[in-house]
Amino acid sequence: MACIVLFISMLLHIDRLFHILQVVFPLDLNKAKRVLRFVCTEISKLENFSSGHFAQPILEAACQNAYQVVREILYHSLGATLESTDKNGHDIIQLAIINRSEKIYNLIYDIGERKDVYRTRKDSYENNILHFAGKLAPSSVLNRRTGAALQLQREIQWLQEVKKFVFPSYTTQENIDKETPYMVFTREHKELLKEGEQWMKTTAESCSITTSLIVTIVFAGAITVPGGSNQEKGTPLFKSKAAFIIFAIADAISLFASSTALLVFLSILTTRFAENVFLVSLPRRLFIGIFSLLLSTTTMMVTFSATLFLVFCDNKPWMLAPISGLAFIPIAFFVNLQFPLIVDLLRSTYSPIFGKHRKSTNLDMLVDGILELVEGILDKVKNWFTL
Repeated sequence: MACIVLFISMLLHIDRLFHILQVVFPLDLNKAKRVLRFVCTEISKLENFSSGHFAQPILEAACQNAYQVVREILYHSLGATLESTDKNGHDIIQLAIINRSEKIYNLIYDIGERKDVYRTRKDSYENNILHFAGKLAPSSVLNRRTGAALQLQREIQWLQEVKKFVFPSYTTQENIDKETPYMVFTREHKELLKEGEQWMKTTAESCSITTSLIVTIVFAGAITVPGGSNQEKGTPLFKSKAAFIIFAIADAISLFASSTALLVFLSILTTRFAENVFLVSLPRRLFIGIFSLLLSTTTMMVTFSATLFLVFCDNKPWMLAPISGLAFIPIAFFVNLQFPLIVDLLRSTYSPIFGKHRKSTNLDMLVDGILELVEGILDKVKNWFTL
């Protein structure tokens, strides 16, 4: 009996072991998997073995989104643990929805005819799985997302996904409190909707102020060319120089990008903040606005650098190094602060988390590779500034 307790205890904490090994010893993740397989094998060899030995570990793993643990247990129990329930009568699929464990929920695409059981199963309060999707996720799960708006977006994604799975009649089915799944969702997410609206407005207002300043600066630079103009013809004196061409192109890009960003942020401030607009519309607008702001800031610094070179450097190429270095500092700080939000908006809106054996397409792999590369560069730059 003591051995059983020891094995189950190890099994409950094996997912933590995965994370520790992945952080400290990335190459030893396979060893953690072998430990998991060994524990499951030893439990299945017990004389009085039954699927009940795996009941508590698989239910806990479903709550923690520990997909490796669930898959290994299902293999050694021959799928018998799919019917395991906790003290509230919730099985692993219901727990996966309640705790927003998308990897565990995706198992529903692999269980064949059994999926009809989960479509119709209810708890003692007459809640179907769409009711569970309508409930607010645990705070520990919500805090994984950046900002209340992205937290609400992920909640809506869960509701839309489970809605596709259940029978159409279940979307209007009432529980013991006479509430439909959408009524539960509206009630549970009332405060999160207010927080998401406030977060969106605060972010858009802050960015729109910065964008307005950039528009003013680059517009003034466009009508006041460096070096002045020919008094007779009105043409710029430096128009034949390469630095002036760079100035003109960068200034135009900065003006167009900042104007676009300003209009996008104004559209966010004037929109009607309903639940459905947080799914795609608002995150997409915010992504376009912040990306345009990043582009306009970068090209504004290029414009200023070209102006310095034209007016003060007297065609000395060696001056490009200090000018470029100084121009890179504000760009690096801005990217370091805003790039994580851009990544979160892009992944949360366009990277699917549901589906049978979900695999990344070539485009997804390319985007993820670029994002990881940029994140690595930003980390190195951040460490360099903190030294």
